[in-house]
Amino acid sequence: MVDPFVTDAPPELDSVRAGEDLDWARVEVYLRAELPNDLDTDGEFSVLQFPNGSANLTYMIRFGDTELVLRRPPHGTLAPGAHDMQREYRVLSVLWQIFNKAPRAYLFCDDHEIAGADFFVMERCRGEVIRGVIPESMRNQTDVGRRLGFALVDAIAEFHLLDPNDVGLGDLGRPGGFIVRQVAGWKRRWDLVADERYDVGMCEIHARLERSIPTPQRVSFVHNDLKLDNCMFAAGQPDALISFFDWDMTTLGDPLVDIGTLLNYWPEADDSPDSPRLSHDGMQRMGLPTRAEMAARYGNQSGLDVSVTRWYDAFAQWKTATVVQQLHHRWLVGASTDPRMAFVAARVPQLIENAIEMLDDLGE
Repeated sequence: MVDPFVTDAPPELDSVRAGEDLDWARVEVYLRAELPNDLDTDGEFSVLQFPNGSANLTYMIRFGDTELVLRRPPHGTLAPGAHDMQREYRVLSVLWQIFNKAPRAYLFCDDHEIAGADFFVMERCRGEVIRGVIPESMRNQTDVGRRLGFALVDAIAEFHLLDPNDVGLGDLGRPGGFIVRQVAGWKRRWDLVADERYDVGMCEIHARLERSIPTPQRVSFVHNDLKLDNCMFAAGQPDALISFFDWDMTTLGDPLVDIGTLLNYWPEADDSPDSPRLSHDGMQRMGLPTRAEMAARYGNQSGLDVSVTRWYDAFAQWKTATVVQQLHHRWLVGASTDPRMAFVAARVPQLIENAIEMLDDLGE
């Protein structure tokens, strides 16, 4: 069992995993020639990997003292519409101008001779990523868990209140019918990797979600993967969220999808061990706000009615079951060498049970 106040956090950087190296000599030559001139790329080149993500490959590249982040899709066959580096670059190349929690992207490359796939390069942010362990820089603070939670939900509300047209992203997505397409699209993704043991339950949830889609209250940016370990806080400052990560699914649509995702990963101290949230060990003991408190805080900050969040939470549980099955499928076919992916799909039955229970509560 992880003690969130005394255990060391997992390392943020490590050597590149076996099977996930790129042609670094070719990458180095390309980047020295193509990165903006105001970035100092004259120093010695080196590479480490950010090992804690589950899908996209993310590397820290260094030219002397200049540190940058390179992101590209995972190896192997990709789900339709997933791991869209061009979309992520498009968003991050401009969003930083109006949202200081979006890292700035500098370069996009679609020449697969360089790194085997589309990739982009962005600034490296420095701070604390919370994965079930309170970082040492915050351990002398009071109410750390509650402050982290409220800072996160406040930043999400701030993000949802932005006007995409202010940075030329008003055409990033098709808001009309957004949720309908999401439900249909994730069903197609499940069908591509379906495990027959779970197919009846997943199809039942799909049908029930499809019958009960809520009416959207607002069109906004939707990040599609907002959770505690997909953001960074300033060292020693649990009230200061400084960056969100993983923007490759960003679009325009119903912002409550992001709240469903957040709640999907958000544990409470009294959650039954038989129905855990998909969170890092230790988060239950961090003193986080409850899911109800997080939803209420978001409602106050955003002005949206959060009484319908149970549907979005159920949708997120079902979607996450598909995501973990995709990750496991990639491991099965040899497209991933990450040992965590051998067992990740063991969570699918619990996610199905959680989603069904939520839909039962809604009377659907």
